Amino acid sequence: MGKTGDTGSFTRRHYLSGSGLLLGTSIVAGCSGNGAESARTATSSNTGTDGAAPSDSGSYTASVSPVGEVEFDSVPENVFTMYNQYADMLVALDCDDAINSMFVPDMAGPSMNHYYERLSGVSFDWEDLPDPYDNFSKEFFYSLDSDIHFLDPAWAITQENWDMGDIEEVIHNIGPLFGNFYSGTHGDPQEPYSEDYQYYTLWEIFGRVATVFRERERYEQLRSVHEGLIQTIQTNLPPQEERPTAVRVTLGDGQFWTYHLNRPGFWLADTRPLAANDAFEDETWDGLWGSVGYETMLEADPDVILHLWGMTPRYDMDDVRRRLATHSVGKDLTAVKDNRVYAHGMRYQGPIMNLFQIEMTAKQLYPDVFGEWPTYENEDHYPEIPPDEQLFSRDRVAMIITDE
Repeated sequence: MGKTGDTGSFTRRHYLSGSGLLLGTSIVAGCSGNGAESARTATSSNTGTDGAAPSDSGSYTASVSPVGEVEFDSVPENVFTMYNQYADMLVALDCDDAINSMFVPDMAGPSMNHYYERLSGVSFDWEDLPDPYDNFSKEFFYSLDSDIHFLDPAWAITQENWDMGDIEEVIHNIGPLFGNFYSGTHGDPQEPYSEDYQYYTLWEIFGRVATVFRERERYEQLRSVHEGLIQTIQTNLPPQEERPTAVRVTLGDGQFWTYHLNRPGFWLADTRPLAANDAFEDETWDGLWGSVGYETMLEADPDVILHLWGMTPRYDMDDVRRRLATHSVGKDLTAVKDNRVYAHGMRYQGPIMNLFQIEMTAKQLYPDVFGEWPTYENEDHYPEIPPDEQLFSRDRVAMIITDE
């Protein structure tokens, strides 16, 4: 599994330098035992987009900022995941049997399976997974005894009772960390990680995770599907002045929690490609999100309301729409009157979720261009969409994941 070698050199290399790597891999089996990865030839000493380095001995390396280079002697079999994008990545690589934990499994697990229902042979068994947020302690990490932790050390040290010493102990005694949290929003990590922190797209992080599991071929094929989807979107988007105004919000008690649509970061990887006119584009909030009241929402009066988390078990969209329609101010919102308040997905999206959520957002924002978004009932699976109205092939994605 992950090797740390000398503790002191590991700490310097992995936490401060983000050292460069040679580009290349050897051909070995991945999680499914038959997913041979693509071979690449080392051509320079610069870090490649996949974060991989060649090996003649059977060991291999992968890298990610702010961790740097990690060496492996075999594919990890017992894996800690924090945020759900990593769990979705492992499902995409047919490696999800290795997952031993995940964030809010009772919300994320069913939501992920709502998407996977449309992919033949793909599902995720989440029911017995513990939530790290319930017990984010070293004792919990020791109990899991993970081969690798998909966790950003720059985020981990912001948690109560955690410091660099704790991070080093987990790495040295249990297994390496391999994660990048602040690419989600392009937020600023604290010292000692702030100086050289690198931001990635969702699909760049996915590529580095694929390298860890020696599943480059699956990654490249799924990336090709994503690139085709983005090309379809970009080719058909109407001119900016013809695009709707929209917001992504979560309805609270007398207020809306608000999020941007088009800012950098993979938390917006499903809305940014659609480039709608963000009704709150000029707003700057103290933190990752803000909140506004009904009067402010009416002043913005967006054409479309995307309700974040609306496709999860945490929200009843019938109740959300009823509350808006019966509110003295909410009932006057254009999106409410035009029945354009839509259930939306999760910010913590991996590659499979991203494909579906881009398609969903395209249909919700531009029905005249990409086809109508079907009616969605609470806790239903992702709606059935006729093949000629799908923006990416379910069959192709399922075949890539299941290797059939």
